[in-house]
Amino acid sequence: MMKNNLIYILILSLFIGSCSSSIKVTADRDANTDFTKYKTFSYMGWSQNSTKVISDFDKRRIEASFAKEFNKRGLSYQETDADIEVSLFLVTETKTATEAYTDYYRPYNSYYYGNSWGWNNGYAQTTYHQYDYTDGTLVCDVFDGVSKKLVWQSVGSGTINDNTKNRDMRIVEAAEKIMSLYPIPAAKEE
Repeated sequence: MMKNNLIYILILSLFIGSCSSSIKVTADRDANTDFTKYKTFSYMGWSQNSTKVISDFDKRRIEASFAKEFNKRGLSYQETDADIEVSLFLVTETKTATEAYTDYYRPYNSYYYGNSWGWNNGYAQTTYHQYDYTDGTLVCDVFDGVSKKLVWQSVGSGTINDNTKNRDMRIVEAAEKIMSLYPIPAAKEE
């Protein structure tokens, strides 16, 4: 029984670990906007709902990761009067999932029936486990600095991993994936 529980925990941890690294990204843009004219960007600040969900440390990590991505596309940070204004916000939702694991038992005892030996049919036992997880959606909105009109939006959605280990790396990867659909491709690193 202990061995079965250990296998179940291993399978569960692999499942949760694999979910945390997959991010689904979608984007949309204003087809009439010439993105090559933009040379500077600034941040508009975080929505109040985002401040309830993430710490100041994570906000700074996310902003730094997006700044790096905008820099790769030829844009530099400017505190005010930038060519584009970037709004970042995070929406979370707690969900519950159920997993099932079935142990198949085949007893080793045999029985003698008439002239032959036979085996018991055995039985199966299914255990169910429910766990809560948090789905997160990180939205990057880009507004034209002059017209204040939305010109590009990218949305990244996935399961949030609360483990602080490798958090910096996961934030960088999320920003890279979200920005991968920006109309100007990232410059190749040397």
